[in-house]
Amino acid sequence: MSETTHRDPTATLATAHEAYDAAVERVADHGEADLRAVADAYDRATTLLDKYEDRATGTGDFEGFIEFRESFDSLVDGLDDDLPRRGAFETANERFDKRRLSTSDFAAARDALAPVEELVGVLDDRDAERERYREARRRVANRREEVERKVADLERLSDLAAVDLDAPTSDLREPIEAYNERVREAFDAFRHEASARQLLEFVGTTRHYPLVSFQPPPTDLRRYVESSPVGAEPLATLVEYADYSASKLDHYVENPDEFRRHVVVNRSYLDGLDAEPLTVSWPPPTAGVLRYRLRELVAVVGRFGPESTVARLRSLRETTETDRYDRLRRAAVARESLTQAERTRLAEGTVESDLEAARAERDRLDEALAAHPGP
Repeated sequence: MSETTHRDPTATLATAHEAYDAAVERVADHGEADLRAVADAYDRATTLLDKYEDRATGTGDFEGFIEFRESFDSLVDGLDDDLPRRGAFETANERFDKRRLSTSDFAAARDALAPVEELVGVLDDRDAERERYREARRRVANRREEVERKVADLERLSDLAAVDLDAPTSDLREPIEAYNERVREAFDAFRHEASARQLLEFVGTTRHYPLVSFQPPPTDLRRYVESSPVGAEPLATLVEYADYSASKLDHYVENPDEFRRHVVVNRSYLDGLDAEPLTVSWPPPTAGVLRYRLRELVAVVGRFGPESTVARLRSLRETTETDRYDRLRRAAVARESLTQAERTRLAEGTVESDLEAARAERDRLDEALAAHPGP
């Protein structure tokens, strides 16, 4: 890699800031208003030179020759007497005080304007240094964001370093998985045995339990199920009907078109009604969050599930009230989140030193950004 690749971005920023300040001082020494006036005059002069060089040289275009002479004369005559490097414009114009012009006259005029170009370059240099300064600051800011992410990651590893990865997390996972299996079975039976009307009514009541995240049934579907005789059929049966052809469906529902308009159109919603909002995730949430959720689940699952399933919820809630829950949960979170490379880093014991170095670099970058504010 090149030396630039390895260079400290804060050093590059300091250098860029110094160069920009110097360029600003050079502009101030000459006066920005004067420099802009010179730049405008120089731009108009070079535009005329570029525009008329082919037409005004030789003997082919006398009209072009006249236009150029008058335009350049008018430009120079209109310049303020105290315009910096005004004499360079006059010297350039003197090259055209003849009856016939050649390309060498235009070249000589450009040479005469070289001091003006140099002065205009003071503004250009200032603008270029400003952009280099901004880019150097962007690089420091970007590096600061990278280091911030690194610090957050190392802090997470540092927190996990004290976790007992050998803790028997199965003591927590097994009852959660057993409950999840039971509630899925209970809800599946509910779909096949209760009427669609009862099931959608049940889903609607869960709006009172914010930690049980069922999507509410579409209003048109709910109204149709409540008012139509087919609503007395289990939801699983309605989903089955949705696959029937029009002629076959006519044997099972009073109004096939209305059925398709309300049930078939909402097929994706009906297919998505499952027990997942009633399950407990793995790794589980913190004890406080899970306790509140289990309280809601007891009330919700008790509306359709057997007492044995509800009993498992109560048993889990008792588990969250012990110190052992937090220890097992932290171990479960660590096991699920740690990669093999992160486990190796924890085993090597370098996380704390890496974290200290990352925080120090972040502080240094913050100081650099504060010391070199954006232009």
